[in-house]
Amino acid sequence: MDAILKSVNGEDGDRTPALKRPTREEAEAAVRTLIAWAGDDPTREGVIETPKRVAKAYGEIFSGYDQDPAEHLQRTFEDVGGYDDIVLVRGIPFFSHCEHHMLPFIGEAHVAYYPSDGVVGLSKIARVVDIYAKRLQTQENLTAQIIGSIDKHLAPRGIAIMLEAEHQCMTMRGVQKTGVSTITTQFTGVFRDDPAEQVRFMTLVRDGRR
Repeated sequence: MDAILKSVNGEDGDRTPALKRPTREEAEAAVRTLIAWAGDDPTREGVIETPKRVAKAYGEIFSGYDQDPAEHLQRTFEDVGGYDDIVLVRGIPFFSHCEHHMLPFIGEAHVAYYPSDGVVGLSKIARVVDIYAKRLQTQENLTAQIIGSIDKHLAPRGIAIMLEAEHQCMTMRGVQKTGVSTITTQFTGVFRDDPAEQVRFMTLVRDGRR
């Protein structure tokens, strides 16, 4: 991982130097402190290795900070036999963590675009979703970052995105309501300008659930 912890609040995940990233040892010490604060004994056999496991898990869960979405959107394919209609990648599973409580929110992303000069490999759209999801997020910001990155690097004629997720910060704490989903959408280009295209996108997404 980079030696510098970086901010990702800008468009397309633009990063600016912020704080020096703590060492692995410092991270593990922080976990021991949290275990003790929760009321347990960090030297107890069952949790003595927990700080190492948590630090390793966080390296995976928040690996999006060390990845650049642009790398996955640089290569496009122009030989598509004249196809210029909607491309929809539906039902991309993702998990992220709420930046307010560091609790998971889990759901699906649906991303569509109208190609301009070419198309990108379908798996690359899913990778962009994963990269931004594996950071501390709000669902609204996650939605905007995904669409902003695709718009910047592919410059399609229009993009539509919908995220559906259940937030554990609402399920495990606070009001403790299960089964509540949050939906965010955003549109650019032809999708923003033509309500009929938004209806088409929503219909294609919903038809896949029947």
